[in-house]
Amino acid sequence: MSQDVLVVAEHGQGKFDDITFEMLGAGKALAAQTGGACVVALIGGSDLASQLGAADKVVTVDGEGLENFNPESHSAALAAIVESTSPRVVMIGYTSMGMDLASALSVKADMALAASCLEVQAGDTVTAVSQLYGGKLNVKTDLGAGPCVVSMLAGSSPADAGKGDGAPATETVAAPATDGKVRFVRLIEPEAGDVDITAQDILVAIGRGIGTKDDIEVAEELAEELDAAIAASRPIVDSGWLPKNRQVGKSGVKVTPKVYIALGISGAPEHIEGMKGAATIIAINTDKNAPIFNVAHYGMVEDLFDVCEELTEELQDR
Repeated sequence: MSQDVLVVAEHGQGKFDDITFEMLGAGKALAAQTGGACVVALIGGSDLASQLGAADKVVTVDGEGLENFNPESHSAALAAIVESTSPRVVMIGYTSMGMDLASALSVKADMALAASCLEVQAGDTVTAVSQLYGGKLNVKTDLGAGPCVVSMLAGSSPADAGKGDGAPATETVAAPATDGKVRFVRLIEPEAGDVDITAQDILVAIGRGIGTKDDIEVAEELAEELDAAIAASRPIVDSGWLPKNRQVGKSGVKVTPKVYIALGISGAPEHIEGMKGAATIIAINTDKNAPIFNVAHYGMVEDLFDVCEELTEELQDR
């Protein structure tokens, strides 16, 4: 086992996801603690290696069927990289792709796994702080001396720390053969809707606290007075109350409005990743411990209906 930290790059449609650079920045800091190098595992995208200047080394695996994510072939490729590099810590994003990879690697390589991680530290042992129950509880886990896998939450580190100029050293590992039970067919993207919420100056976003579909009207009336658009967290879209193009978050879209008003949104990490870049965040929630208050510039522990009705009346009387 080396003292290296291996960061698993996540990319799609010819570009890296932000979490790749977030983990690369965190990986460099962790490698400074272990005394090893920060290495990036790049599967099916060797042409993107030049963008990883902050890494000490990039290990690539290319081959047929690896250009698009496939849990079977990508897991096999990652296992081959880990066997070749023998890192002390493997960093993988806590994303839909990363959850497949982390669990498979943990079992195949018999490595301890901590998921939903906010931070990782290394000394004699590796410790990770995981965020549970929608951000309401942080748990510290001792993963032993290593090797181990940590699955990192999006937004847990700044992406800029993982960006750098220069061409990193590269190494290639042969793609392992797989039996091909799973194959990529096509990527289905959501249809464009009537409103592009990524282009709005003001967003009124609703979460589970809105109660029922009929109650969305209260938020819509406020949005109309503010000349704003309605957005939503995932539970609202999953319930079919608003279309997919209104969803903010890791599995929706990233928005950076001048004002983001969060109504009844608890603030799961996946949602915060999609709106934390807003210039001003205003949160209204009856739960004083809701994680949304950790990123909000202004917060009110109040009933969202009372606040919306009062604000709407004030705006109408202008």
